[in-house]
Amino acid sequence: MELVTTHTHTSFCGHGEGTVEELATAAEAAGVTTLAVTEHYPLSKAFDPRDYLSMPAARMGEYLAAIGEARERHPGLEIIAGCELDWLGADDDRTIAADDLAPFQLVLGSVHFVDAWPFDDPSQRGRWDEPGAPDAIWRRYFELWCDAVSSDVPFHVMSHPDLAKKFAYYPTFDVAPLYEQAAEACAAAGRMVEVNTSGSYYACKEMFPAPALLRLFCRAGVPCTVGTDAHRPDHVARDVEAAYRLMYECGYRTVTVPTATGDRREIDLIL
Repeated sequence: MELVTTHTHTSFCGHGEGTVEELATAAEAAGVTTLAVTEHYPLSKAFDPRDYLSMPAARMGEYLAAIGEARERHPGLEIIAGCELDWLGADDDRTIAADDLAPFQLVLGSVHFVDAWPFDDPSQRGRWDEPGAPDAIWRRYFELWCDAVSSDVPFHVMSHPDLAKKFAYYPTFDVAPLYEQAAEACAAAGRMVEVNTSGSYYACKEMFPAPALLRLFCRAGVPCTVGTDAHRPDHVARDVEAAYRLMYECGYRTVTVPTATGDRREIDLIL
């Protein structure tokens, strides 16, 4: 079965490694047929003073040019120009117009900030240890996630839907109602989700989303793709086949794959 990844990063963001060319070369060597390069869309200096969390706005042209050059060097590999756009809710201090997103065939929607706090940044994780914090953070995270999926921002795929579990801090309550709200909101908005394989090597030791949430997405008719969230070239195809198995176990029979023309295609899951 062909391998795809619709979520990857490079050294254009401060916490990634490798060039677009190195990423494409690694993808081709791994047998990947569709590669979406989805660098973190620029944040303001208030949110990212060191250009560590996102790509500097001044490098946007260079980034798009690198993707174009990689397409020329790898004609047998479908390379999608994408970005990962943070939902900041009422805290967003950017003005993003339709023209700003026009160069991208794929826009991933992500929630990495809970009320302006980057909750998944290892260097800023201390708040998780405060009394009662996991309960409050999980509730607020899913509230923001549902706001994002229901917004008019042109997100094509909602990334790592249960990212709140990254550091293996879990709430004391049953998360099923939060999962149900997320699946209902995503289905109503007509968005896609991804199985993000990176969770398998974080503290949670589980891909995003959890099987229980992925089953709800499937039952709600939400299309699903696969992204490795690679931040270095040698992770470009990491655990894609395991993601396919997880999708199958949760009821999916096809993987939905965005294309460089802005359309979608389906891969049959035959395991």
